[in-house]
Amino acid sequence: MPMLTLTFASAVSVGLVLARIIWSGNLRLGFLVWNLFLAWLPLIFALLACEKYRAGCGRNWRFLGLTGAWLLFFPNAPYIFTDLIHLTTRFYSHFWVDLVLILSCALTGLVSGFVSLYLMQSVVTRMLGRGASWVFIAAVSALSSFGIYLGRFLRFNSWDVIFKPVALYHGIGSWVADPLQNSRTAVFPVLFATFLFISYVMLYALTHLKPATANEGTSSALTAA
Repeated sequence: MPMLTLTFASAVSVGLVLARIIWSGNLRLGFLVWNLFLAWLPLIFALLACEKYRAGCGRNWRFLGLTGAWLLFFPNAPYIFTDLIHLTTRFYSHFWVDLVLILSCALTGLVSGFVSLYLMQSVVTRMLGRGASWVFIAAVSALSSFGIYLGRFLRFNSWDVIFKPVALYHGIGSWVADPLQNSRTAVFPVLFATFLFISYVMLYALTHLKPATANEGTSSALTAA
């Protein structure tokens, strides 16, 4: 059911972006389609990793490789929220349309990422216990936020681990050497990590709600009436 819902939401979001492109005659928000595709990759890697774990391959190189790929691409899921920076009031007639399109893609990407995070948390719970799984969630939130910082401010992406390892190393090294060189380098990762952790906790709580059903006394009274 979550996969069907995410597929439907993604299809609607892509359709809206394409309609916006056709209507306006420019590709200004076309990048949302690519970013939404990237947001699906961690879910695919998480599904494959869980399948390997269920097959008894929880410690082999395939499982570890898929887990590493999941962690590498996970920041792409919440990254779409930072695309709000592309909104501009210069084209006020398109502002609210663009806002809805970006939020639609961002929410779909975020939920897709959280589904993958929930799958990986379930694996960690089985391997290390429930307490360790929440430490895992906090660590992933922090690492992902730093990854989003690298993408939005230093313009790196997940592929650069392979194609630009030296430049990525220097970018991370410069931040580690002086993380307080300006306010955004320190504040942004912390704030976004907090946002991710709280959002995941809320979604986790919602998925564990029990159906609201009438108790036996109420049912009996209604039947008697």
